[in-house]
Amino acid sequence: MNKAEIIDYIKHHPSGKVKLAICDIDGVLRGKYISKEKFLSIYESDFGYCDVVFGWDMADVSYDNSTYTGWHTGYPDAKVKLDFNTFRKIPWENNIPFFLGEFIKVDGNPLEICPRQLLKKIENQANIAGFTPLVSQEFEWFNFAETPESAAAKNFQNLNPLTPGMFGYSILRTSLKNDYFTDLFDLLTQFDIPVEGLHTETGPGTYEVAIQYGTSILSGDRATLFKTSVKEIAYKHGIMATFMAKISENLPGCGGHIHQSIWNADATKNLFFDENDPNKMGDMMRSYIAGQLLCLPQILPMIAPTVNSYKRLVEGAWAPTTLTWGIDNRTVALRSLPLGSKSCRLETRIIGADTNPYLALSACLAAGLYGIKNNLELKQARTIGNGYTDESNGRLSKNLIDSTLLMKNSKIANELFGETFVQHFAQSREWEWRQFSKVVTDWEMKRYFEII
Repeated sequence: MNKAEIIDYIKHHPSGKVKLAICDIDGVLRGKYISKEKFLSIYESDFGYCDVVFGWDMADVSYDNSTYTGWHTGYPDAKVKLDFNTFRKIPWENNIPFFLGEFIKVDGNPLEICPRQLLKKIENQANIAGFTPLVSQEFEWFNFAETPESAAAKNFQNLNPLTPGMFGYSILRTSLKNDYFTDLFDLLTQFDIPVEGLHTETGPGTYEVAIQYGTSILSGDRATLFKTSVKEIAYKHGIMATFMAKISENLPGCGGHIHQSIWNADATKNLFFDENDPNKMGDMMRSYIAGQLLCLPQILPMIAPTVNSYKRLVEGAWAPTTLTWGIDNRTVALRSLPLGSKSCRLETRIIGADTNPYLALSACLAAGLYGIKNNLELKQARTIGNGYTDESNGRLSKNLIDSTLLMKNSKIANELFGETFVQHFAQSREWEWRQFSKVVTDWEMKRYFEII
């Protein structure tokens, strides 16, 4: 639909309203309904939105260390501009019109700490260099036969998984919960989140989805909307979906792996593929991998953003712990898939399902493009066999605060994303670590209460 057709659709939709959303630093969509009259008065310019969205955490607790906004600024309105390219109809809400917005500064330029604006910046840098990145994020997540009320009443303990047992790729489980499975596949696709594959993953009530690849910002929108959409569809079935990276030390974690390839300007040639190379990998793909091996440890919080993220990055749990690469090897951090001129790509496996997709995609692309820009050579040998035991190029940080301090002081991070973004993001991660560090956990009570 063109803009005129969209406006006409909004004017005549029986609901008389439009749903809007913007993405905060944690990847959480913050939005509202507005009347069609209000929409028609702001869609060509911008509108005010309280900047507390970047002044509090995912629990709505205000940061005490934020430079951008806080009690010291009075939490004024920031400006938001809608992107008409994000227009969708929400099929589980009577096809109500929906748009994504992004934050801009008073002068109309992008707000540096806005996640969607950051990804657009990285995509634009690639386009200026003559490249078109094609990317996609896939997700694993757990589903529980619970409601927000029942889960809270149980203090999030002893929750009922949607289905029992470890049963990956199960035809039986897709039949058992077919109404939910069918709704996920059909409604997501209708909402312009085209699903390539949906199946059960190993773990009780665990699913995995592959979303169709696209350009960077399109894929970022799809991935961000996917997480919220799944939760909303799940609610309709009396189900709670969680994208935590790790819910139990006894179960595998949930990945949010990102697949990437770099094409020429008009996206007709995959620049990663080289027919004449023994491994079918071109020099550009090697430089891209080298860039990620160099940069990712210094920007790790963008792809492992929570305290919980690091509970997933442990040996033998289908998540990497070492800085490794290999060809079609699921035990390494970077899995090269040189399968053909159309499908040759890199899968970054460090990423968990708990990421902000805009930031995770920005991190992967910026790191890889850094390698291309600087003609980095892939000197590190590929890992054959068990990547968990290959520490030849070091290990990833083991917790959020170590990785955050590394990023905060990294010249490369500040070069890739700008000092304003790095400062704000580091402040938000330091806050997250402080909230965790002061809490007395169940583990401590069980460990020390009687015996110490």
